Amino acid sequence: MPARHDTAPRASAPPAFGGAGADALLQRLEWTVLRRLDGLLQGDWRTIARGAGVDLADLREYQLHDDVRHIDWNVTARLQQPYVRQFHEDRDLTAWFLLDLSGSVDFGSAEVTKLAVSTGFVAALARVMTRHGNRVGALLYGDHVDTVLQPAASRVHVLRLIEQMRRARPQRRHGAGTALYDLLAGADAMIRRRSLVFVVSDFISAPGWDDALGRLAQRHDIVAVRLLDPAEMELPDVGLVTLQDAETGEQLFVDAGDPGFRARYAALAEAAEQRLADGFARAGVDLLELATDDDLLAALLRFADLRRKRLFGARAPAPRLADPAHLTGTGARPAQEAGA
Repeated sequence: MPARHDTAPRASAPPAFGGAGADALLQRLEWTVLRRLDGLLQGDWRTIARGAGVDLADLREYQLHDDVRHIDWNVTARLQQPYVRQFHEDRDLTAWFLLDLSGSVDFGSAEVTKLAVSTGFVAALARVMTRHGNRVGALLYGDHVDTVLQPAASRVHVLRLIEQMRRARPQRRHGAGTALYDLLAGADAMIRRRSLVFVVSDFISAPGWDDALGRLAQRHDIVAVRLLDPAEMELPDVGLVTLQDAETGEQLFVDAGDPGFRARYAALAEAAEQRLADGFARAGVDLLELATDDDLLAALLRFADLRRKRLFGARAPAPRLADPAHLTGTGARPAQEAGA
């Protein structure tokens, strides 16, 4: 969407972390989000976070709802009874977060910025993974890949990741736009072992990122986590306002109270949405969208459902819910978790 790619309303959003340190943020997430997530999934996490390898463990008789792809047809033919193969699964999963920290993620039309949403999601998901013995690493991008955090599995490592997002914000060259191609190409060259890769970005970027994302998806399991704000889709009626490109510094004075201008803005936004959808489809990756008014717990549950569908297809088992009203409960919101 040219209107969104070139200019965005300047918002006076609070810092992504306020006065809270990384440890305080992570403790809050562990008490208000991760504890509830554990209760809702009740062990399903290990099913949706599989490693790369499997070893044959045993054979047993086929039971209802077993995956027919695991039937051992040679044994079935000899015994005249369906038998399925059981496996020891390699749970040693390595996950990478490719984090877009460019100027556009500082935007938020209300009190929550896209950076705050990104930080809360990454912190919670990284902690869930490391608690189950999986390793997480990260590449941080400003106008180039500024920081690489090698994979590790500990709470201290997650705190280090949060601090990197909080304090080691890349020094951006004024006037430089985002080129996600550089981040994705850098990850393709660096990550050798097959991994679960999260690309966390608003995807406001120069063209070419979809080709790089598709190449990365040929070797890795990719989840594109798109950050967005409602004002990027529909410009509010705020009268005369100065719009500023967060990355280039270019300013534009517009009349947001003009219905014709807002209609043209919405049309450009819709066209940009279609280009993004086409790009994700060409790359062949899973997509999870996170808005600045999203509920963090609900977002993590959407991710869990996305993984089940990826691993099990139409036979995806339904989550065993401890609280049937989990989506309308008091799940922590990004403003509370990453911006309080």
